[in-house]
Amino acid sequence: MRTKSKWSPGPGVNVLGISLGNEGSWVVSAGAKPVGICPDCNTRSRYRHGRHKRTLQDLPVQGQTVKVQLAVNRWQCRHRDCQRRTFTDQLPEIASPYRRRTARMATIVDLIGHSMGGRPAEYLMDRLGMPVSDDTILRQIKRRASVSSQDANIRVVGVDDWSWRRSTRYGTIMVDLERRAVVDVLDDRSVASAKAWLQERPSIEVVSRDRCGLYAQAAREGAPKARQVADRFHLVQNLRAAIKEQMSLYGHANVRPILSEDAIASTTAQRRRARLAHRQSRQEVFEELHALRQQGLTYSEIARRTGYERRSITNWLTSSAPRDRNRGPLNPTSPLYFEAFLAECWKDGNRLGRHLFHDIRNRGYTGSRSNLERLLQVWRAAENVQPDTSPPEGTVLEPVRDPETGHVISSDVVAALCIKPRGLLTNHQARKVDALKQGSEAFRKMRGLAMRFNGILRSNNPEALDEWIDDAIDTELTAIMRFASVLRRDIDAVKNAIELPWSNGQVEGQINRLKTLKRAMYGRAGPELMRARMLQLNHIN
Repeated sequence: MRTKSKWSPGPGVNVLGISLGNEGSWVVSAGAKPVGICPDCNTRSRYRHGRHKRTLQDLPVQGQTVKVQLAVNRWQCRHRDCQRRTFTDQLPEIASPYRRRTARMATIVDLIGHSMGGRPAEYLMDRLGMPVSDDTILRQIKRRASVSSQDANIRVVGVDDWSWRRSTRYGTIMVDLERRAVVDVLDDRSVASAKAWLQERPSIEVVSRDRCGLYAQAAREGAPKARQVADRFHLVQNLRAAIKEQMSLYGHANVRPILSEDAIASTTAQRRRARLAHRQSRQEVFEELHALRQQGLTYSEIARRTGYERRSITNWLTSSAPRDRNRGPLNPTSPLYFEAFLAECWKDGNRLGRHLFHDIRNRGYTGSRSNLERLLQVWRAAENVQPDTSPPEGTVLEPVRDPETGHVISSDVVAALCIKPRGLLTNHQARKVDALKQGSEAFRKMRGLAMRFNGILRSNNPEALDEWIDDAIDTELTAIMRFASVLRRDIDAVKNAIELPWSNGQVEGQINRLKTLKRAMYGRAGPELMRARMLQLNHIN
């Protein structure tokens, strides 16, 4: 049998008795030592008003629940200037006022609820002999987060947005990059909220952000003395997007422009040539696989030599001719299903996206407006190209093809290869890069700029950036010139990214954690609960 001192819920409490209740739970009878200090005027009282009992849930013993019947004293305050008439002894080491659990029990509720959420924590705590409802657990962690002081003395903060619901509603996350901890989660993405948050914390010296102009404006207005740092990863991704846009002008686009009869005829001829080249390459693969099979090689050996999957080799060898890939039929979810109607409206001058969206919705369109806007954006870009002028430097009549398969290299692959250093390329990728350099002068220039840009970001020498921007503008490549111009408008933040070690990598990791929590709660968590689970618990060592 345990001694009574070990059953005590905390200092200043005398255990009077221990018994086993009817439901199999332990009942500890205890009495608090008289204190008699008024919480308002801090005057000690000698006039006892009475006694009452508090029932507190404590840590379990042998998997069984423990209830503490704590008898506390009530006193009279007779100080002439005090408004309080009676008061009860305050025992913050044991339990906070009006709480139904001891402080050490509340700590366990905080820890498990913060880690697991409401319903899973309820199941676990019931199994451990500490039954607590899921609503109580969530109220506990939200109450703890509301009084936490996570944002004290922040010097370096990372700011980024996250989606409550993609393309509909966004929030903002604030991360202390020095402590690597979330300090706040805002329920909207606006200049006003981010500005107000920064103004409340004058100790901030560095604000790390992505290329979003919204947070740049909020940092300028909310923390004018702080240094802004543009995230290096987003800088490289913006360069990659510019390269993709530039190469899309040279026949590497994945979406077809449709307007005039000449453009339609040119596009049709280009697609016909692409189909013929694709069929020819498939015919070569077909003949190669059948030749290897006639030599007596097994399917596994053919797969090892050619690099194709065994299932694909089986499909090739069981057919008598190369199978051609057929394009799936269009359906009302695609705006190309209404291509003729949209082209007629476009020629008549009706080019506003929301009007065209309303018109085709009445004709059975079930897709999204953003899908329609992507098609219209390609049409607008095709209209802006002047066919009578000489093509820009680096333009090729035929897009560059993969030297091994003969397929056209897409703009996504071109952009990815353009920013990837030579040492990280595979043999197949290196051959693609060499073919792109030989077939496109624009790619050769952009790859040189991309490698220099990567070197500048790692050189801790921001002075080289000005020369790089001048060289990028001198290339007369439209997308690269636009990227360099935008870079110059945000030159201070970009130079700080080169000089300072801070970035938004930690913020992106916290956003991944936030997404995990959001999905674990089925997306039903509100801003208060999401913030409570993202903040670190102060009392956890």
